[in-house]
Amino acid sequence: MLVIDFTFTTRVHEYLFPACLITPGLRKSENMSDYDQRAIEMHREWGGKVDYASKVTVENHDDLSVVYTPGVAAPCLEIARDPSLARVMTGVGNLVAVITDGSAVLGLGDIGPQAALPVMEGKCVLFRNFAGVDAIPIALAVREVDDIVAAIEAIAPSLGGINLEDISAPRCFEIEQRLHNSLDIPVMHDDQHGTAVVALAGVINALRLTNRDFKDIRTVILGAGASGIACGAILREMGCEDVALIDSKGLLTIDREDLNPWKREAAQWCEFRNNADGSIPQTSQVMEGSDLFLGLAGPGLVTVSDVASMNDDAMVFAMANPTPEIMPDEAAEAGAAIVATGRSDFANQINNALGFPGMFRGLLDGGIPKIEDEHKIAAAQAIADFVTDPTPDRIVPSIFEEGLAYKVADAVKATG
Repeated sequence: MLVIDFTFTTRVHEYLFPACLITPGLRKSENMSDYDQRAIEMHREWGGKVDYASKVTVENHDDLSVVYTPGVAAPCLEIARDPSLARVMTGVGNLVAVITDGSAVLGLGDIGPQAALPVMEGKCVLFRNFAGVDAIPIALAVREVDDIVAAIEAIAPSLGGINLEDISAPRCFEIEQRLHNSLDIPVMHDDQHGTAVVALAGVINALRLTNRDFKDIRTVILGAGASGIACGAILREMGCEDVALIDSKGLLTIDREDLNPWKREAAQWCEFRNNADGSIPQTSQVMEGSDLFLGLAGPGLVTVSDVASMNDDAMVFAMANPTPEIMPDEAAEAGAAIVATGRSDFANQINNALGFPGMFRGLLDGGIPKIEDEHKIAAAQAIADFVTDPTPDRIVPSIFEEGLAYKVADAVKATG
């Protein structure tokens, strides 16, 4: 019996995950410019990182009649009578689109949709290899919110889920929210929620190690863009009552009149006001006496003195990549009990790949049409619990630990 479906395959090569990315605690194995050159050479050789292949072969007229006309009309009519059968009779039930407009790519900024494709393809590779989720890269040559939303809504019938990627703030907030409301498939902007989920997993174990609770800590987040605001929101959901966000001008306070709607809401989360002279509190002032620092801004923005001014057993997640707000060893020397980073060559890498493959695996398998807070929290808890005996140098697992994505998938699926 011929089974009709479509699958996605990836070209995985040793250069995709060089040795420095899989050796725990490795500080630096070779010059990063070597990786740049190797990446260029291998991308030219690969001609892209994704292949698309049929699950079936067509070797004779009988095969052709089942795969295509006239036989294909029968499953078409079945789906027309019951659209939910598309998840069973086509590849929709296991297909995620990784969609960008190229406006905020990694640390590269606005490089345009086509230049963003290597990143999107790379994400598709991770989906497939870690969780068996088929994924396709899509780069949109439109920038207006209405146009992006309309384009994605138009192709949604072909998809089981949508991973928005590298779309600049504040547009990304509205795009995600509108698609969340209008579509009956899960939509997630990974720069927001993928970061928030994995950061939360790390915080869960950091609190376990320092014997504290969410409600008892004061949090400072440097970087009030998509990931910073999402991290603040999920920490609030967990019970953090005092969360201070800082943008390029300083602390978000209710006194400021220059905030967009999303920053204005975040300004309600902290107890600080503008200084008595009307000036905006800056990073050093806000960090003093805090317990948790999340850096999502840029290199060198936090000093040793800033970390030293935090409370005892401070938790410092300096996640700007490749150069963090403060280097992990400097943060530890300044007194931080727990240090996490966005880098692969230090302990406790906060890597979105710990979360999104398993999250979408669970969403697709569970037929879950909307991503809600409970799904994100379940994923974070599963990542944290995967580390059975956390230590200061191991508050999150490695992305290469077998079974992690499926543990996350099971947790998300169980939330319904």
